[in-house]
Amino acid sequence: MKIIVGLGNPGARYEKTRHNIGFRVIDELANRWNVSLNQSKFKGVYTTYHHPNGKVILVQPLTFMNLSGECIRPLADYYDVLLENITVLYDDLDLPLGRLRLRQRGSAGGHNGIKSLIQHLGSEKFNRIRIGIDRPTNGMNIADYVLATFAKDEEATVEKVIQMSADACEALLDTPFLEVMNEFNQK
Repeated sequence: MKIIVGLGNPGARYEKTRHNIGFRVIDELANRWNVSLNQSKFKGVYTTYHHPNGKVILVQPLTFMNLSGECIRPLADYYDVLLENITVLYDDLDLPLGRLRLRQRGSAGGHNGIKSLIQHLGSEKFNRIRIGIDRPTNGMNIADYVLATFAKDEEATVEKVIQMSADACEALLDTPFLEVMNEFNQK
């Protein structure tokens, strides 16, 4: 069994913000697989998808970004999912808009959602798909920037990276993480 987590903040107010790009990838996967996030437990919403290689849980924590670990730890414990079978999708200020970076472990890099996951999981050894959202260039406060929506001229790039992130998640169901990482880190 695998868990694919998209990080974000719940509610319509945050729906299209930079910080919610992880939620948007989960929505795309649910759409592709014709499933809906119709289960509410563990401080999140989720669904189980039956893939030929095993079950996959798609989840969006409802704890707000900074407390994401409060959702994922009990979910992983309940379903007895190993850390190496957890993949987390989240926004990254240090990558240009539209770029992906897949990693098997690492520090939080200042991302509070990842800090919470590391704290609650007790390890940095879980898979990540970092999705570039770029840094503000106009002196905007970082918190305001990540909670702002994408500019109209960025939406095509955002849609492309959401598709690419979903493609990477689907590849992970059939292919070892290192191979998928090598393929998608080149794009």
